[in-house]
Amino acid sequence: MRINLINTYLYKVLNSDTMKARLNITIDESLLQEVKKFAANRDISVSELVEAYFKTITMPKKESFVDLIRSLPKPTIDENFDWKEEYYNGKMKKHGL
Repeated sequence: MRINLINTYLYKVLNSDTMKARLNITIDESLLQEVKKFAANRDISVSELVEAYFKTITMPKKESFVDLIRSLPKPTIDENFDWKEEYYNGKMKKHGL
């Protein structure tokens, strides 16, 4: 158990390469008690919980596949384009008919 705690401590110390700043917040006392229980059940501090939340909400939004498709340039096709003829021409080229 002691080795586990030492490993956890070392991991946190070695992976905190940024300076930390203090932040004072005011929340309802009953909510604070619930947050403390929540953090304790996950073996993290309230500060780490708040920091993780802030990282989540400030992360740049990833573009979805649908957004990517919508951003592609739209093809311009003549209204009188004959799809059937184009299909058969393509078949003839492919099979040499």
